[in-house]
Amino acid sequence: MTAQRPMIAVLTGAGISTASGIPDYRGPRGVWRQDPTAERLVTIGPYLAEPEVRRRAWRMRLDIGAHAARPNAGHLALVELERGGLPVRVLTQNVDGLHQRSGLPAHKVLELHGTAAEVRCAGCGDRGGMAEALARVTAGEDDPACRACGGVLRPCTVMFGEPLDPTVIGQAEIIARACDVFLAIGSSLQVYPAAALPLIALKEGARLIVVNGEPTPYDALAAEVIREPIEEAVPALVRRLLAGE
Repeated sequence: MTAQRPMIAVLTGAGISTASGIPDYRGPRGVWRQDPTAERLVTIGPYLAEPEVRRRAWRMRLDIGAHAARPNAGHLALVELERGGLPVRVLTQNVDGLHQRSGLPAHKVLELHGTAAEVRCAGCGDRGGMAEALARVTAGEDDPACRACGGVLRPCTVMFGEPLDPTVIGQAEIIARACDVFLAIGSSLQVYPAAALPLIALKEGARLIVVNGEPTPYDALAAEVIREPIEEAVPALVRRLLAGE
């Protein structure tokens, strides 16, 4: 009889995308460390109320360049893990779409915080592409408005001050309960409710492996903590998992 292969849940945070040129938030060179006021640019209250916050936010999106970023070795290793025949589900706190661009099937990626690939009007709900909105900014519109009603245009992401979609977080909790191995990669594990997912997995008997450059609240509970750079650590970890270790 063939042994059942372990189901693997992977929670990814901003740290997995730093090698793609997208800065994280809380790391030593993170956005918040460099400019503590930048958090206002992704907080729903100031964003909706203050045109200058929106103007800065649009400039930040252009500067970060997430729309032009490419998957790195960490993303590509997770594709190899999925193609290796192990049941894999990726729960990502990122909004950059790099997991899908790396080749992971979209139905195996759960975007906990939404997607930055699209924008929507905060008023009428009309949706469009982020690339088109950024092109308008490049062309001189420092705070592009909704073309349909003139309302405030915002990314289709969960901003600070907003709740996660309960359906999405519910699906993530089901995956966390069902997994045999839970990988937490590039996440500070400080932002809830996503940060509760490793605990859910642990309570169901899963093995927790933390891959992060900085300490996390879960390090003492993990079966293994890996501090090496993610673009090196994740490919090595995937090789071990595929080998049955």
